[in-house]
Amino acid sequence: MTFALDYAALSDRGLVRQNNEDSGYAGPRLLAIADGMGGHAAGEVASQLMIASLSKLDADQPGDDLLDALSMSCAEGNASIAAEIEANPKTEGMGTTLTSLLFDGGRVGLCHVGDSRGYLLRDGELTQITRDDTYVQSLVDEGQLSEDEAHVHPQRSLILKALTGRPVEPTLKYREVREGDRYLLCSDGLSDPVSADTIAEALAEGSPSDAAARLVDLALRSGGPDNITVIIADVVDSGQRTPAEPVLAGALGDVDVETPRPNTSAGRAAAMRPKADQAKAVTAEPDATPPKVRGRWLVATVVVLALIAAAGLAVWGWQRNDSMYHLATDDGVIEVKHGVSGSILGISLSSHHQYICLSDDNEVTLPDPASGREDLDCHLMTPEDLRPSARAQLDGLPADSYDEVRDQITRLAQEALPVCLTLSPGEAVGEPGADGAEGTDGAEGAEGTEPGAEGAAGPEEATTERDGSTGARPGENCREVTS
Repeated sequence: MTFALDYAALSDRGLVRQNNEDSGYAGPRLLAIADGMGGHAAGEVASQLMIASLSKLDADQPGDDLLDALSMSCAEGNASIAAEIEANPKTEGMGTTLTSLLFDGGRVGLCHVGDSRGYLLRDGELTQITRDDTYVQSLVDEGQLSEDEAHVHPQRSLILKALTGRPVEPTLKYREVREGDRYLLCSDGLSDPVSADTIAEALAEGSPSDAAARLVDLALRSGGPDNITVIIADVVDSGQRTPAEPVLAGALGDVDVETPRPNTSAGRAAAMRPKADQAKAVTAEPDATPPKVRGRWLVATVVVLALIAAAGLAVWGWQRNDSMYHLATDDGVIEVKHGVSGSILGISLSSHHQYICLSDDNEVTLPDPASGREDLDCHLMTPEDLRPSARAQLDGLPADSYDEVRDQITRLAQEALPVCLTLSPGEAVGEPGADGAEGTDGAEGAEGTEPGAEGAAGPEEATTERDGSTGARPGENCREVTS
């Protein structure tokens, strides 16, 4: 038995933001949401470029490998972002999340990067079908935070993985569909201020368009701190009348609709803004336009809109590089770079700014930027100092202001491994006859080597053992420090 999708989409700028950086797409085969980041319209462009790439999947019947199609389109969109950054280097730092579903009548393929969310309402029970690629979610996974604590954590929106033009591996998986399933894709403008229980209650009744309106209203009544975009799709019998026209929402929407503002101070302030800045929302109506013709026209429209927005960034972009910094690995150590990553005609767009010192107790010191590497008497932070999960995020950290990059360094230090071995410069690990190695063969009288001897390292302290007897695995559960 095959099914069809009955869908709707709604987007609102919110009560705080001056523009809408979300882009949403809902069609007979594709549901996709991209939450742009970067400010000054750059995030808007990143989300548009991503949806422009994904929207091609809606034009024709998908093949057997839904995940391969999603992965390739995601990579293509990411490459478009990289090309835009190379053409306009000052847009470095723009990026987008992506949560998308590709439907073939009996199942959906899911492609996910970032903290936009996918939910499934089935038999009255709401299930989150995506995992947030965020710092706070990593703390939840490690048992350091509860779900309730994560919901109010001040760093809950700190993304560890996003599509910024650099290589990223999306989460890809299949889900079987059932008649009566209701899928929700949303930006964090909904999931941050509105609890999952409240979302479930609002999602459970009415048509997709009615439920979308309720959810956006709930986010606005909760302060509307960010752009709000929701896409809702019901799985219905293929014989049921369903929308034939794909829907664009958010930064891609072409219809301005003023969503009623709640009677709060933020709502009243937002209501005083020009109507041109108000919400962009569209819902689908059935029509008889052939799907292939309509799909190709829509793809062309999306691409043109994205190119127009990108062209508008060219002049602004060249004024931004001097205020940007980013983290990069150079000669084996992590350092702060001034400028953005990449090059033009072989000329690097960044230069060394500062080294990062990491103490044995994982405290960070940022030395004078004028200090050379040979002038520093400290352990310089390396990728191997970090837990594997944090190490994998290094290349995805965006360029930003110096203050924000310092915050990135602090968060990385919190993910540093404990010390497992201290080496002096030039000392080989376990080298026979090396200074200080006396007694490592069990000779009587070796200080601090007997279990329980005074001054011996505790379980959380550094150990001079490196064999399998201690379980120490440098780079995995502990780090080596050169002093």
